[in-house]
Amino acid sequence: MAVKEKIVYVTRDIERALGMAPNEDYLIVTNRTPYGEKIRDEYRDSVILVEPDHGDLLGTADLLRHEKAAAALAVPNSYLLIFKNTARIEPIIREHAWRLLNPPAMTAEKIENKISQVSWLAELEHCLPSHRIQFMKSVAWNGEPFVVQWAHGHTGAGTILVNSEAELNSLKEKFPERRSRITAYVKGPSFTVNAVVTPDGVYAASPSYQITGLPPFTDGPFATVGNDWALAKAILSAEDMQLIKDLVRDLGAKMQKEYWRGLFGIDLIKDAASGKLFLVEVNARQPASVTFESALQEEARRTKSAEGLTTFEAHIAALLGQPLTKPIIEVTDGAQIVQRVTKTVKSVPEDAAGSLELAGYNVVTYPNTEENADLIRIQSTEGIMEKHGEFNGSGKEIMDALKQDVA
Repeated sequence: MAVKEKIVYVTRDIERALGMAPNEDYLIVTNRTPYGEKIRDEYRDSVILVEPDHGDLLGTADLLRHEKAAAALAVPNSYLLIFKNTARIEPIIREHAWRLLNPPAMTAEKIENKISQVSWLAELEHCLPSHRIQFMKSVAWNGEPFVVQWAHGHTGAGTILVNSEAELNSLKEKFPERRSRITAYVKGPSFTVNAVVTPDGVYAASPSYQITGLPPFTDGPFATVGNDWALAKAILSAEDMQLIKDLVRDLGAKMQKEYWRGLFGIDLIKDAASGKLFLVEVNARQPASVTFESALQEEARRTKSAEGLTTFEAHIAALLGQPLTKPIIEVTDGAQIVQRVTKTVKSVPEDAAGSLELAGYNVVTYPNTEENADLIRIQSTEGIMEKHGEFNGSGKEIMDALKQDVA
């Protein structure tokens, strides 16, 4: 897609910005990492690397304060793009009078905050599982497991499954005055849908099955570790797909009224008992799966002559105020999975990345050490899940390369 204006994407992790190839009109400013150097070597004039402080990767706010970011954004007709706008970042942007493409942080907070989100949903609140907003000190045990969600959290962090009165009492003792969303515990497969809001329309991408809580990739039962587009197509019925389409349309219409532009994402869960789909989260930002989804769409365009836009192209067009004249390309296959830092997994074998690449996977490694951060991301043009919670042969091949035990 031809971009007339120059866009500078400033991001902690370069992978977030690779929804389209860097070029003279699309620059990336990011931390120097082995993977960042690999991309910079391929797009030398369009990727700007910043040396991390004391080995720690710089966050977006610190990168924006760096002279390299300022120099890139000093070019006439340049726009700034970031992964997620926050109240901490906005003062830096105002100070430099940069033109930010992302919607306001206040709007994102209102929509994404687990507490304010309930009232924002208004007539769509019924799409959530049974829920209530309470201070932790007043939550009572009723004999059934339930889910506690704090106001903020991502990739499953800030979401706690309470299985007993003792677990509840522990939370009440630690956080008596914290407001929380108390939600009925629904068992079943989860899905992610990315969507783009423009002034005149709402455009949904293909749903992906959300690989969630699978050990040893994560310690968190609600932590997202990957996506599988092939399994989503197999699990979701025609009725499910229509419900998703209607929900994305209705949510997008509400976001249009907030003058939202560009990407948002929703997470859903399909109740294994009733087959009903429930809305779990609305993410007012670029969802993490967009980069690889766009790569799969690019591949479909190259190998299958698929017509349309990638999800990231649609995002950029919407942020620039350009109409979408083509649909978002459908994705019917492909998957990715991330090994996160856990209590027992602090690194991956030195030969893992190389062996996986030789087997035909795309691999991204990260120099992270903090718990729940990404260690290695493995991407496949084919699905890696046999069914909900169970790997197919490719998934087991990935497990074997990471030297993990297969259940």
